[in-house]
Amino acid sequence: IAHIYCKDVVGIVGENFTFPVQIDRKVFETVWKKNKHIVAEWEGQNEPTYLGPLQNRSVLMENGSLTIINLQKNDTGPYELHYWDSVKDHYLDFALVVLDSLPEPKISCNTSDGELVLNCIAHFQRSLNFAWKLSNSRRSYQNQKLSIPLKDVDATTNATCIIKFSQTERSSEISLIQCLP
Repeated sequence: IAHIYCKDVVGIVGENFTFPVQIDRKVFETVWKKNKHIVAEWEGQNEPTYLGPLQNRSVLMENGSLTIINLQKNDTGPYELHYWDSVKDHYLDFALVVLDSLPEPKISCNTSDGELVLNCIAHFQRSLNFAWKLSNSRRSYQNQKLSIPLKDVDATTNATCIIKFSQTERSSEISLIQCLP
C-alpha cells in the first residue's frame, strides 16, 4: 500500500521553486508528472530526463526534489512524485499555484494626534509580510503601518516599506519631509 498525501504549494512568477520533498531513504527511481504527463524522471545510474514544458527549466535532485527555474503562470497545476526506494513505491501529490509577481508597494502618510503615520499598501492575492526601515535607524518594524511622534521626526530621514512573499521582496521609499505639514 502506497502512502499518499496532497500538499498545496505556492510560488511567484519568476522565482525558482523547489517542491518540499523530504525522503529519508535512498531513492532508486523517480518520476515527476504534471497533469498525468511525465515532466522529469531519473532511473538508477542514468542521468535525469526532462520532458515537455520543464525540459530546459528544471533540476531533479537525487533526493527526489524537483526545482522549477523561472516559474511561469502555466506551471500551475497538479504534480505527482512517484518514487521507488527498493522496498516499495511511494506517491506524493502537490497542487502548485503560481501567483503574479509582487506589486510595488505604495506609501501614504499623514499626521494625526501628534504623530506621523506611514501606511504601506500593496494589493496581492495572499497576505504579505510588511517591514519598515528608517534611514537613521538600524531597527526594522514589522508592520503595515508605522507611527512616529512628530517631535522625533527628522526631516532628512527616508522611510522604506518592504513587502515580502515567499522568496520575493519589493520596496518603496519616501522622504519624511514630504509628509510634514
